[in-house]
Amino acid sequence: MIQIGPYELRNNLFLAPMVGVSDTPFREICSQQGAGLTIGEMLTCNKDLWSNERNRLKQVKPKIRGPQVVQIAGSDPEMMSEAARLNVALGANAIDINMGCPAKKVLKKAAGSALLKDTKLVRRIVNAVVNSVDAPVTLKIRTGWCPETRNGVEVAKIAEGEGIQLLTVHGRTRADRFKGEAEYDTIADIKRSVSIPVIANGDIDSPMKAKQVLGHTQADGLMIGRAAQGRPWIFQEIEHYLMTGVALYDTALSTRSTVIQEHLNKLHRFYGKLKGVWYARKHVAGYVCDLPAAREFLEKFNAVDFGTEQIQLIQIYFDELISQGEGAIAA
Repeated sequence: MIQIGPYELRNNLFLAPMVGVSDTPFREICSQQGAGLTIGEMLTCNKDLWSNERNRLKQVKPKIRGPQVVQIAGSDPEMMSEAARLNVALGANAIDINMGCPAKKVLKKAAGSALLKDTKLVRRIVNAVVNSVDAPVTLKIRTGWCPETRNGVEVAKIAEGEGIQLLTVHGRTRADRFKGEAEYDTIADIKRSVSIPVIANGDIDSPMKAKQVLGHTQADGLMIGRAAQGRPWIFQEIEHYLMTGVALYDTALSTRSTVIQEHLNKLHRFYGKLKGVWYARKHVAGYVCDLPAAREFLEKFNAVDFGTEQIQLIQIYFDELISQGEGAIAA
């Protein structure tokens, strides 16, 4: 079992802090569906920007099992340490430092994965954040800036030496972004080089792949990102397979319908009548993309402007699929 400071997690399966996806409603859904830890969307360390609606909503704490983890991003050690202190004061149980984001707007500020080019700055930031709060501090990185400069092992050793309590590694360099296949050899090297828990991230999209990655890297846990969007029950599927060796290939449509409707209700309450409907459209597109008649359904779904109508359409759509004898669809 993985421990982060005083917090013992229910399992070793984490939801990635995906910007625009891993908001409070989705974190609650994934926690209900078996995620042992969910991490909030990346938050800038510039506290002057926290008053805008998007950043304010990122700081709303979900009702979940396990610790409340806030991920902060920036390149200034002083601002990062202040952001950590303020977030702990606002209820964060742990702080995660982002050194893995490949987005251009983050890199322009020399933050995210750009930090991997400057190991001295990595050390300064980690030291400043760790020493500014009593809460545990974790770190997320990539394997390096580019394939020619993979320095994940070096960064991991720095992190451990400066007091990081858990390290997540996305198995790509910044140059790779999300292209190609994740390379797990570097994650395995990192795991062998440090004694803190290491979490493997990248291309984990099925229970079988989860077991394969754990075996190859010997990592302590897994972080699921894009595969959880539209499929939050993947956490239960992976947990069941790892515990029993039996794959739950199908999640019943009736179960999916219930989860989706609950997610939509949470979105409507969290974002309000107008924006809740907008965000629901994005998530529902992911939920139904592999189901029969998805295009026709989405045309109807995206045309309605009220949350109650969205819920009704979901119910009707899944009832029709179930009545056609498709009680479970291969994921």
